[in-house]
Amino acid sequence: MAPTIANGKICYVEIPATDVPRSAEFYNQVFGWEVRKRGDGATAFDDGIGEVSGAYVTGRPPMSVPGVLVYVMVDSVAAAIEAVVAAGGKIVQPIGVDAPEITARFEDPAGNVFGLYQNPS
Repeated sequence: MAPTIANGKICYVEIPATDVPRSAEFYNQVFGWEVRKRGDGATAFDDGIGEVSGAYVTGRPPMSVPGVLVYVMVDSVAAAIEAVVAAGGKIVQPIGVDAPEITARFEDPAGNVFGLYQNPS
């Protein structure tokens, strides 16, 4: 299915990576993001539902101190935390800090910090 095309939608994310294959494998393992090669040979990804794509880029420092903080929606933050740690990431903010929201923050293998968000049932 093609992604939704809409004015104002966030559609593309560039993630700094020091080891592109390692970063691609991390996000594939944790979130099921599909890895692909762009026409120019860069390693790109598509999120788990085909709505957001992006690429891993070198030559940029990791986003280790959040300014803009991107959250990835997950079915279970607790399960995502386990997957992040198993894939070599690090939890930098545990569940509960943003209560009543169900969130956590993690650092990927390159040092980028992202959030995890669980929709309350």
